[in-house]
Amino acid sequence: MATLYGRTWTRAEILRKIGDISQVGGVDLVELQEGRAQGVRAVRFRTGVLDFTVLAGKCMDVYDFGYRGTPLAWHSPTGVAAAPYLEDSGLRLLRTFQGGLLMTCGLTTMGAPSVDQGEELGLHGRVHHLPASNVCVDARWEGDDYVMWAEGKVRQSALFGENLVLRRRVTAKLGEAKVLISDVVENEGYSTVPHMILYHINAGFPLVDEGARLLVSSKVTPRDPDSEKGLADCCQFTAPMPGCAEQVFFHDVAADADGLATAALVNEAFGGGQGLALYVRYPRTQLPVLNEWKMMGEGTYVVGMEPGNGFVSGRAAERARGTLQFLEPGESRRYDLEIGVLASRADIGALTTGIESLRP
Repeated sequence: MATLYGRTWTRAEILRKIGDISQVGGVDLVELQEGRAQGVRAVRFRTGVLDFTVLAGKCMDVYDFGYRGTPLAWHSPTGVAAAPYLEDSGLRLLRTFQGGLLMTCGLTTMGAPSVDQGEELGLHGRVHHLPASNVCVDARWEGDDYVMWAEGKVRQSALFGENLVLRRRVTAKLGEAKVLISDVVENEGYSTVPHMILYHINAGFPLVDEGARLLVSSKVTPRDPDSEKGLADCCQFTAPMPGCAEQVFFHDVAADADGLATAALVNEAFGGGQGLALYVRYPRTQLPVLNEWKMMGEGTYVVGMEPGNGFVSGRAAERARGTLQFLEPGESRRYDLEIGVLASRADIGALTTGIESLRP
């Protein structure tokens, strides 16, 4: 059943009061037209609670993400740039690093640039800039639930190189404040290839603000000496600061009885004390590392909750550590994430209690 306008509704009750479902929610395929985003296909979701945009022209990633008119995702000053603008060597990705709620990094490398067995690898790989094909956008009633989805496949391939396909389905329901991401990555080539993937989830103002905190039950390791200086306060956030440098922390997250890891960005002062939280939940066995990106700089004011199958130190470091994963010919991996919003003291309190009960 859909929870809208302060009550729950059956299918019959909703349909008696509207001419078409688009009056209260829906999913539509559109195309961006301005600047470097021109020609990027996108999918607009409206659940009556959430409004968000999936970029079919860029790996089916989620860009805008708003809860009842409040934007929660951080946007980079580069804005959305279509696939031909990709610069993937060294740190040049930063010229088209759009941010948004979810930016997928991979599929054979992610994290810092590196040289791995003679191959030069840029920041966060290539898949985030690749357009999806066979895009399907649709919705239907399933009992009293109105289910909306978009799905497509993204191929990352090279002659004499990898041939990987990411199949993604993004699902939301009318009246719900959450989105489900279901991915399968398959090696359709004939050689074993490295496989790295990162779900770069970027929260921004007004959720990120002075006094906000990262709620997670984990053992934490700083990435580097600069990050080590901020280890004690890694889950606490300040007002924007001039000249601030980024810090990165690696979280070994405790899983619940169902094997799920949960992290949340919580602002308990939002709305005069009502509170607001953005959470991500996923099977820990699929994504064993939560990388935290803490950037309190002026204009670049963002917190990243980034589940991945490795660390963001780059592929060469992952190989040296002995933790680099591979996909054999014909092998596939599945990844499932739930990203949602909580907007009451009671719901945030229940989430806090559940996470804190898992303290390692």
